[in-house]
Amino acid sequence: MRKLGIIGGMSWVSTRNYFDEINTFVQHTAGLRSSAPLLIENLDFAQLYALKEQADWDRAAEILAGSARRLEAAGAGMVLIAANSMHRVYDKVAAAVSVPVLHIAECVGKAMEADQVKSAALLGTSNVMTESFYRRRLVEHGVDLLPPDMKIVADLDRLIYDQLMVGKATRDAERLMKTIITVKEQEGAEAIVLACTEFNLVVDVDANVLPIYDSARIHARAGAEWLLGRD
Repeated sequence: MRKLGIIGGMSWVSTRNYFDEINTFVQHTAGLRSSAPLLIENLDFAQLYALKEQADWDRAAEILAGSARRLEAAGAGMVLIAANSMHRVYDKVAAAVSVPVLHIAECVGKAMEADQVKSAALLGTSNVMTESFYRRRLVEHGVDLLPPDMKIVADLDRLIYDQLMVGKATRDAERLMKTIITVKEQEGAEAIVLACTEFNLVVDVDANVLPIYDSARIHARAGAEWLLGRD
């Protein structure tokens, strides 16, 4: 198999999800004794938390670009950024290496296009929900996204940063997500995009009122497909 590089640590919970998802897929596909050849650099999220100013994002871009370069030098033939919000600096990271960097929103968009999804609600951190760097990738695949719901942006940020990214999942969080998804269905969404790689802690992806597109699962499986030479 090829060797896949993962820029992780944003959060460690997310990185664990990627590790589990990729290895499970490889095992089921290539054989019970198979596991995924992975290179993982687990960054210190304390250096990448609550970025606000452009200078903060520029610094983050350099940190992730450096990680991508180290993974390439260690033999990775493709790199994944195991976080949705950090794809805001995707272009700078991709430009720093000669190997492909697999964009999470492109993977989600392709999956939705294949399923002919036309309308969806995007849920994630505030920058993912409100800025164009993520939304336009889905729109380019024919998905009409509901406008960002500013009433829930702060609630989701608190849930993601204060609970999910430290591995905490509560019944209140599960109820909040269930309510939000139900409201989005009532507003006309045909599907939900979980654009936070830790949302699976509080959302049952396989049993919900709407089709759920879990960005972490889709991204990880696309990486696993590449590992197996099935891209």
